[in-house]
Parts: sequence; structure tokens; C-alpha cells
Amino acid sequence: MFLTYAFGGMQNYTGKSMREAHKHLDLTEEHFGAVAGHLKATLEELNVPIELQDEVMTIAASTHDDVLNL
Repeated sequence: MFLTYAFGGMQNYTGKSMREAHKHLDLTEEHFGAVAGHLKATLEELNVPIELQDEVMTIAASTHDDVLNL
């Protein structure tokens, strides 16, 4: 549900915030980078146009501080 919201779908997401959902996981830059890398590789493998890949990666990057609780 969150991803649908984050990428412009439904506008009434009522789940946990990114910060709340990840605070107990003790995540690091390495974790965030690994997930971002897998996301990018998947987009490339699916032949998603580069403009859309860039948009997706920008949205993903915008969650960095909340995911890592910085």
C-alpha cells in the first residue's frame, strides 16, 4: 500500500510512517544501498525507460533519512 501511495496512487495511505515502520530494524547505509541497488537492477532488467527509472530512484532516495531514522 505504501509503494502505491509513494508512486502517486491512492492518496489516503493510513499505514505507519516510514520512520515508524523501520525504527526497530537498526538499518544502516549498507542496507539502504543494497535495497536501492536491487530496485535499480530490477528496473533495468524490466527495461523500464531511464526517465522513469530516474523518477523511481529519486522517490526511493527521498525516504533515506526516514528509513534510517536519521
